[in-house]
Amino acid sequence: MKQLLRVLKRCSVAVAAVALATVSLQPASAAPNPVVGGTRATQGEFPFMVRLSMGCGGALYAQDIVLTAAHCVDGSGNNTSITATAGVVDLQSASAVKVKSTKVLQAPGYNGTGKDWALIKLAKPINQPTLKIATTTAYNQGTFTVAGWGAAREGGAQQRYLLKANVPFVSDADCNAAYGNLVAGEELCAGLLGTGGVDTCQGDSGGPMFRRDNAGAWIQVGIVSWGQGCARPDYPGVYTEVSTFASAIASAAATL
Repeated sequence: MKQLLRVLKRCSVAVAAVALATVSLQPASAAPNPVVGGTRATQGEFPFMVRLSMGCGGALYAQDIVLTAAHCVDGSGNNTSITATAGVVDLQSASAVKVKSTKVLQAPGYNGTGKDWALIKLAKPINQPTLKIATTTAYNQGTFTVAGWGAAREGGAQQRYLLKANVPFVSDADCNAAYGNLVAGEELCAGLLGTGGVDTCQGDSGGPMFRRDNAGAWIQVGIVSWGQGCARPDYPGVYTEVSTFASAIASAAATL
């Protein structure tokens, strides 16, 4: 198995770009459409989506709490520096709702490996539907939807419009064949093995990976976490396995 440095490549901040340059193993894959290999979302299609001002994504866990990735934030505590933008697919729309943060709670024990989740408390509720999270592994399979305002190609610019794509589940065994350091039970993978071309990318960190539940409602199964480049063949995206942390997330949210 290849032992690769874990690259939190989904974040748009400069440190992620430096890390990518350090461990790049092959050229960026071509992306015919924007997430990578996706299409533009329609207004109201994913009303729970949130763009965070540090260059990450997120989803409304509650109308005043955003669920995102731990690597998108710098520890826990009072924090009024983050702006959440919601209610639109076009970030430049006059209809965009912008709300400041008040607190951040990073996953207890997060050290850069696994446990990649965090909660951001907002100064006031955002009047949009929330995204429920999976509490069992029942939905950790099949085809998932990802969405975000991140780059449409590896090393590319952030997007003005929300992009979406579908990615199939990749088994732990196949994911470990690529990376060798998957945290079993805390992470799950999705992408097109062999061909690549569809994936989340820089700036999509913290955004949700979701699918329909048995009742036809959206349910979040993953959080965009890390991977090797964007949409590269045989290197699927790695996502925080939400169901593993559902109880911890609920308990943490109750303290905010």
